[in-house]
Order: sequence, then structure tokens, then C-alpha cells
Amino acid sequence: MLVWMTLTHLPTMLTPWVNQPFGYISASEGFIFLSALFTGCIYVRLLDRSGPTAMASKLLGRTLRLYQYHVALLFGAFLIAARFAINGHHQALYYLLDFYFAAGRSRAIADALLLIYRPPLLDIIPLYLIFLLLSPIALLIADKLGWRILLVTSFAVWLFAQFGLRQDLYGFATHHFHLHIPLNEMGAFNLWAWQLMWILGLWCGARWAKGTLSIEEWAERRWIPAAFIALALLAIRYGEIYGLDLTPYSIVFDKWHLGALRLLDFAAITAILVRFQSLLKPLAVRPLVLLGQASLQVFVTHFVFCFIGLGMMGSDPRIYGWRQFALIAVTFAALLAVAKIFGKPDAPGLPAQKQVIAPAADSIGGPAAQAPEAS
Repeated sequence: MLVWMTLTHLPTMLTPWVNQPFGYISASEGFIFLSALFTGCIYVRLLDRSGPTAMASKLLGRTLRLYQYHVALLFGAFLIAARFAINGHHQALYYLLDFYFAAGRSRAIADALLLIYRPPLLDIIPLYLIFLLLSPIALLIADKLGWRILLVTSFAVWLFAQFGLRQDLYGFATHHFHLHIPLNEMGAFNLWAWQLMWILGLWCGARWAKGTLSIEEWAERRWIPAAFIALALLAIRYGEIYGLDLTPYSIVFDKWHLGALRLLDFAAITAILVRFQSLLKPLAVRPLVLLGQASLQVFVTHFVFCFIGLGMMGSDPRIYGWRQFALIAVTFAALLAVAKIFGKPDAPGLPAQKQVIAPAADSIGGPAAQAPEAS
């Protein structure tokens, strides 16, 4: 997922080819789900062993660390990238930071630190921060009241999000709390919809920790219909690329609102991957293992090179020629270097069970056993 996300974000000729090539599913769905999966698994075990205070403290510490990285990226964008953007030769950077220039430095920085202003490209990090911040509460509710009430509530919020919950709440905030920021500057991801993916990941992680995640049995029963669903949606996806107009049905395909067919496609592809996971084991090569063990630092570092790429674009739509391959090579060399420095697991390990979704270790939620991480 880290490799996929990096190739998608770098503005090269590869971007159109790696952007949702398997249907209506992107690296974001897998990245968020797997991070939540490991968060649920690790911290449910910590909750059972050491109690709610230790669990919440460890998870909040993880959140604070990610917030510090986010602040560093923001100031890099505002103080360095913005300087290149204003000279008129780096249009992509300028458009990325247009609210920063329009609202002024002080207000933009204040809103960004409060996670209200979420610049494009960096808007997925506030999403993670909010989910991580609320995860102790979610895990405690599930522990006391059971997962059913949490899952039902999460699904209801997702359903309302499909029909304008975000816009309604934005209107309420602007009217009663005098919120002065365009909705599009608050991030492309609809938090009220994407929280369902996080809660589902937490739930699966909690069941994994307790030994009740019968994922292989589930996949064995469903992989055949799942394959038909995945192939059908793959055909529609490429039909759209070649001119099929899905505008009337955009609500069920929309990435930013996590449309219903995206959830269906994610479940179908998951069933296929779990059913044939033995075929994927050769992918667990050492470089991917290293990236997974330091996924938090690698995840943050890849944004630095995305900004460098945007600066290299100038007024072009993307980078061309040898420079794009040089950027990719330097980016992954740097990511591997970061992984070697930080790839040291420092938290409770994952349970030794057969029914794993993918060989995995550290995630945005927290580090785990010394094995490669799919996210």
C-alpha cells in the first residue's frame, strides 16, 4: 500500500496507470483498513492485559507522534514550498496552497494546526489523526457495550454521509460558529463516510486479537461470487476510462464519500486475496518488510518527495522524460533508508494465528511483530 500510494502521488507518467487499476479501490481503502486492523489487534490486547489507562496512553502517544510529523510537513509546505510557489513557475504548488495565500499565513497555519484546514495531498493525515484520537473511545465502548452498537452506529453515520451529512454539518458550523473556510479546503475525504472503514478495521483487529476472526472460512465460502463482483466492477471501471458515463450513479462510486460499490469491491477483492494468500507470499521481500516495519515514518517521508515532484513539474501537468524515473528512484531509495533507520518494532506483537489477511507488522496505528506489513 505504501508503494502503491507513493507511485500514485508522485506526478509522473505512471500516475494514470496506478490510479485505481484493480477496479473501484485505491491504496487509501487498504491503507486505512489495515492500519485500523492492526490498531484494533494491538490495542485490544493491551486493553485486556494492562487496562484502559495503559491502552489509551499508548494510543494517544502514537497519535501525538503522528501529529508532530504532520506539523513538520505543514511548516515545510508553508515555509519552503510556498516560497517556490509564489515565483510563478510552480503552478501545481501554488494551487495546492491557494487557501494559504488567500487567507494569509497566520490564519492558514492556525486552521491547519487545528486540523480544520487540510491542504490537498496532506488531507489524509488529519483523517488518520482524528481516527486515532477517537480509537480509545471506540475500543472502550466496544469493550463495555459490545461491537454491534458501534458497528450499527458507524453504518448509520456512513449512510447519512452519502446523502449530505458533511454539507449539512458544515452549514451548521458556518452559521452558528462562524467557520470561515471553504468546504473544499477541509480535505477531499469525507470523514463521516470513511469512519466506517476505520471502525470495520478496528472490529476485525479486535476479533483477530481474540482468535475469533474466521477470515479464511469466510473467504472460502465467498470467493467465487466475489470474483464475479470484482471482475464486473473492473470492467465498469475501464469502461468509464474509455468513455462510459457514470455521472448519474456517481454516489455509489465516489471515492471521497466512500460509495457503496467501493465497499462492495473492497470486500470482494479482500475475499479473493485471502483465499489465494499463499500465492502472494513471494511479495514478502525484504524491502517491503522494511517499509512495513517503519510505515509511519515512510508514510510521512513520501509526502516530502511528492512536494519535490510538484516543484519539478513547473507549469506542466506532470513530470516527463528521465526526470520522472530519477524522482522515483531517489524517492524509493530515501524511503528504504528511512525504513532502515526507524524499522525497529517497539510494541506488543500480533497474535500467532493462521488466519492473517496479509503478513504484517507496524501500521499507522502502532507497531507489531517483526513481519512485513501490508500497509
